[in-house]
Amino acid sequence: MRSTRTRRLGLATLIALALALFGLAPSASAAGPEQAELTFATDTATTLPGGTVNLSMTLTNHHSHDVWFVYQTIDPTWLTTQRPDLAYAFTGCALTTAGGAVPCSGTGPADLGANYGTTVPPGQSRTVTLTLEVAEDSGCNGNIGFYSYYYAEFGDGTSVSAGPVHTPEVRVVCA
Repeated sequence: MRSTRTRRLGLATLIALALALFGLAPSASAAGPEQAELTFATDTATTLPGGTVNLSMTLTNHHSHDVWFVYQTIDPTWLTTQRPDLAYAFTGCALTTAGGAVPCSGTGPADLGANYGTTVPPGQSRTVTLTLEVAEDSGCNGNIGFYSYYYAEFGDGTSVSAGPVHTPEVRVVCA
């Protein structure tokens, strides 16, 4: 008597073969470039209490159609939240364009995507810089870091979501 496991394996193999013959099975393909990429940089790795750090977020479109819509969040990392003595806030936002930097709205933690402008053409990037201000009475000898999730929609109706993407950590040092 054949076991039920052998029957199930045979049935699964038969279904997979039929799907492959009719082109319905998922195909293995080489991973191509991401359709949109989010990267972070800071203008300094350390600051003192009372100092500021510029956190730049660059969205690059690797897709063949415009990015029409971006939704992005930014939140402190778990380790940052474990240091309640670290006091900081986002106090400014600027979008870098061909004509220079222009103010943007919404400094997070959610819906930062609108700050990238209306569209990002194929092969181009948009950079939004948030100003992170560390309070003068902030604790020191700790790191401030963030992570971000984002979702982007393209002109051809496709979309991509990714994350978490981590920022470089900024060390708040004692004077």
